[in-house]
Amino acid sequence: MANLQINTTQNVNLGYTVVSIGERILALAIDLFIFFLYLYVIDIVTSIVSEFTTDNWTLFGLESLMLLPLMFYSLLMHILFNGRTVGKMIVKTRVVRVDGSPVHWSNYMVRWMLRLVDLWIFPAIGILSVIFSEKRQSIGDAAAGTVVISTKQRVKISNTILEEITDDYKPVFSTVTNLTDKDARLIKETFQIAVKSGDFKTLNALRVKVEGILGTQSDYYDKQYIDVVLKDYNFYTQRL
Repeated sequence: MANLQINTTQNVNLGYTVVSIGERILALAIDLFIFFLYLYVIDIVTSIVSEFTTDNWTLFGLESLMLLPLMFYSLLMHILFNGRTVGKMIVKTRVVRVDGSPVHWSNYMVRWMLRLVDLWIFPAIGILSVIFSEKRQSIGDAAAGTVVISTKQRVKISNTILEEITDDYKPVFSTVTNLTDKDARLIKETFQIAVKSGDFKTLNALRVKVEGILGTQSDYYDKQYIDVVLKDYNFYTQRL
């Protein structure tokens, strides 16, 4: 498998594994299985409806309406579930931008439109493109600037300056923007070591140092204070 290095907006280099053709086919097979199940449901529904009407146009319209979710399945799933379909969720793969920037809906649109070439018109070309391209990209991926990666072996957030924050997170200290990535990394590393070893003296010294840099005063305990500072830093820098 090929490896892909992605730089986040916070200049953190994350290493990902680009998925093989086999994993892509497996994810596709799962999605196709879902398609067949859905088509079976459509057949059952139309059979039931046909018992009440003999109007072929009515049946045709019903089938066409029920087929719309299949037509837009890939596009909507990728947009709504952050680059994943059900097959990708099970296989643990995801579509990302090659440069690490957020994937825009237009990127998914390009991939979806070119699936007609990749899968249905010239599937052999699509497969050869994935096999022989440096980043295992299909024609749609190459055009959209995306790549399919494995989410099984990602760098742990705890090993970077990144922090997990919720969408509704409210920052406390606005002066954290005075910190640099190097500062944040040093603070986090010292914080993790102090907490893990129960070194409260170092934790307090770190808190005093950070308060001096940020010009803040807080009633938070040392551990809580540093944790909030790191989350605030991530909140502001992720929105730059």
